[in-house]
Amino acid sequence: MIRFKRLDHVQICIPNGRENDARHFYSNIIGLMEIPKPEALIPNGGLWYQLADIQLHIGTENDTNKSKKHTAFEVRDLEEARTHLLRHGVPLREEIQIPGQKRLSFFDPFNNRIELLEKVWP
Repeated sequence: MIRFKRLDHVQICIPNGRENDARHFYSNIIGLMEIPKPEALIPNGGLWYQLADIQLHIGTENDTNKSKKHTAFEVRDLEEARTHLLRHGVPLREEIQIPGQKRLSFFDPFNNRIELLEKVWP
């Protein structure tokens, strides 16, 4: 048996050499706080961000093919998030709604899908 405690981090990927574009999107548009990577990992490229008690690691690779992979973050006010993303010209994708959650997704400039969800109670 594995006794999981919590989500520690999520890693997504961007093309090699696009860290400045990622920094603009994730720091300036999304508003995340960049944190330093460990010295030993700096030569690998990429960026790390802190979001509440988890981290988002953005790695670099040559082939960032599209798949069902995605990161999902719970937010406090999905409509406020929607308005913010639209104000910055970020295209949204409406998700199939499921009981107890309102959901939407968007893609970063590197085709990483990011889902936002808000828990709702009837």
